Amino acid sequence: MTPSPNLTVAPYQVVCLDIRDPQLHAALVGAAPGTDAARGARLAAVQTGLMRAAVDERFRRVLSFHSRVSEAEAMAASVLKVAARLAEDDPGTFPPAEQVWADWLYGEHTPGHRQQVLDEFASDFLKEQGFDGRDVPAVLRVLSSVRVLGEGVDTPECDAVLFADARGSMVDIVQMVGRALRITPGAGKLATLVVPVFLAPDEDPDELLTSDAYGTLTKVLGALRAHDTETIEALADPRVRSGPKQVPVETEDTETAGAAESSDEARAGAGTRAETETGAGAGAGARAGAGVEVEAVAVGRAAAGVLRFSEERDPAALAQYIRLRIIDPEGAYWRRGIEAATRWLRETTSSELRVPYTYTTPEDWPGVGGYPLGVWIADQRRYYTAETLEASRVAELDALGMVWSVQASAWDSGLAVARAYAAAHDGLLLPPADAVWDGYPIGTWVKNQRAAARRTLQNAERRAAGETGVPYAGELSESRMEALEAIDPGWCPRGWDITWQRCFRLTQTHLHHGGTLPTATGELVVQGEDLAEWVTGQRRSWDTLRPSQQWLLETVLELQPLTPDEVAAQPTRRTQADRWTTHLAAARQFHHREGHLHVPRKHIEELAGDDSESGTPVRLGTWLDNTRRRADKLNEQRRNDLNALGMRW
Repeated sequence: MTPSPNLTVAPYQVVCLDIRDPQLHAALVGAAPGTDAARGARLAAVQTGLMRAAVDERFRRVLSFHSRVSEAEAMAASVLKVAARLAEDDPGTFPPAEQVWADWLYGEHTPGHRQQVLDEFASDFLKEQGFDGRDVPAVLRVLSSVRVLGEGVDTPECDAVLFADARGSMVDIVQMVGRALRITPGAGKLATLVVPVFLAPDEDPDELLTSDAYGTLTKVLGALRAHDTETIEALADPRVRSGPKQVPVETEDTETAGAAESSDEARAGAGTRAETETGAGAGAGARAGAGVEVEAVAVGRAAAGVLRFSEERDPAALAQYIRLRIIDPEGAYWRRGIEAATRWLRETTSSELRVPYTYTTPEDWPGVGGYPLGVWIADQRRYYTAETLEASRVAELDALGMVWSVQASAWDSGLAVARAYAAAHDGLLLPPADAVWDGYPIGTWVKNQRAAARRTLQNAERRAAGETGVPYAGELSESRMEALEAIDPGWCPRGWDITWQRCFRLTQTHLHHGGTLPTATGELVVQGEDLAEWVTGQRRSWDTLRPSQQWLLETVLELQPLTPDEVAAQPTRRTQADRWTTHLAAARQFHHREGHLHVPRKHIEELAGDDSESGTPVRLGTWLDNTRRRADKLNEQRRNDLNALGMRW
């Protein structure tokens, strides 16, 4: 955008109108936010906020930009009504409605009408208002438009712009911003950009990264950055920085400017504020003067000068917003992660981002409810380790206290999943090696911790025996051992395998919940373990168990070894030769019936005949597949028997 030759860029401020109205918010987010009723309520709230801002900031001429002709016309028609209501409620604060002027323009107005309206907008006095020829100053003029004041049309008398609706393109918004930043030299004007921010009744004003309430503000600040990059980007720096401060300089124009300002109280107030702002706070125009001195100012103070809100904002949250939504806008997933992490730090009062892998934010956190923060943090660590995380994102996470140690974070993540897994499995931390929980390979993780724990105990015994030089690498620290034992004291059995321990604990849990010891195979299968078969196997092989295992079975499960009568009643265990004979008989039966031995893998052949094996189901397909894989171990007779049936090797 190229200003006219006699115009320059004004010092400026952005004033955000924080609007909290439960009924309006319900209409804006409801099923019909575009209805006339919703638009009318929105416009009324904006007009009220504008009148209050005009009193507080003492601006006199406002350009109000809209995307709809009907809304621009409605703005002009109802400003006076709102002014009258406010003046009646608080006459000491608000001016009488008779001193407020409003009109509107759009593209189909004739050039003559347009010029007439612009002349009235530029005038300091009201005309044809029934003042009997007296010159009555206009306290506030509001001119609504729909893209009619575009490129090539200057309104240097304007000292404020209201972004009632910023749904246009970025080019349109840049031009809108330019309207407020063009002044006649020597006017001493502070341009005010007014932006409504529609907050939910209970919305945290510091949740700036993901809230839709800041959509218009984001567009406006992006457009401002095109005019004044240095000032806007300075708001994103949380460090203390140096900025120029205006120092009064005596010139020939000082007296003239002072006289001009004294005749216009509102403009004098704006000029005074512009002169006393710090360089970072007053915008580009305030930095342009001669005679400056440098003082250290915090960005929070700069934000208070350029970017102001009705409700106070956290300077750190504001700087984060500028970085991520204005200077370097990122995807919603990243912004939500940053905001969720920031909220987590605030809620937990922690100074480090040590978020458990399974942690999900509470549903009642506005904007980031139900967000998988633990997974998001783990992802960022993985990208960082792979050196694919952008430097700007690394810096953003560093500022939040990110813990980058992959080893430490892997342990924390695994421990969190271990707790969740045990809580869902009656306190047992004995997952199979291939177990996965919430997408995390908990079986592998526990297996690795168990190996480290056993290595630790073995090394301790070696050192106790006087052996020197035993390395500590790969051992499990005492604190980590205690953390796992707090989840499940039997997580790492000593002296027997994990399968025995898992079946023992599963049976113990079954009895604890009122169950009885299973006796028939297939009667009770838990987590893939046939507990009846396991119980019978323990009683049958009692003499092969360790004394500690026998003690556990007797005292906890009340198991006893098989009695002599039970041993005699047990079926004789079949030998490998017996099983081969049975399967070969099934193969011959299939071949006799089908004429071939092309057996599907899942086929089960039921033996026929009058002997004791009649009716026995045989997994013939599986047996043939296994036999093919062990073909090199078969003796000649067995190979010949199968070849006679047309076996395909």
